[in-house]
Amino acid sequence: MDINELRGIHTFLVMAVFLGIVWWAYSAHRKKANEEAAHLPFDDEEVDKRTLEQDKTEKKQ
Repeated sequence: MDINELRGIHTFLVMAVFLGIVWWAYSAHRKKANEEAAHLPFDDEEVDKRTLEQDKTEKKQ
């Protein structure tokens, strides 16, 4: 077994791990979590309201 065979095995293992991660990330049971993560940038309304309220109270003081 020389270095080239080890490189081939390593390449295959890395590719298999990559494909496994891609399969896991796009599998059906992750759909809900992916949708929630996709909407995170739009869920800042509550944070914006709290920030505005804090700014108003700080200006009054």
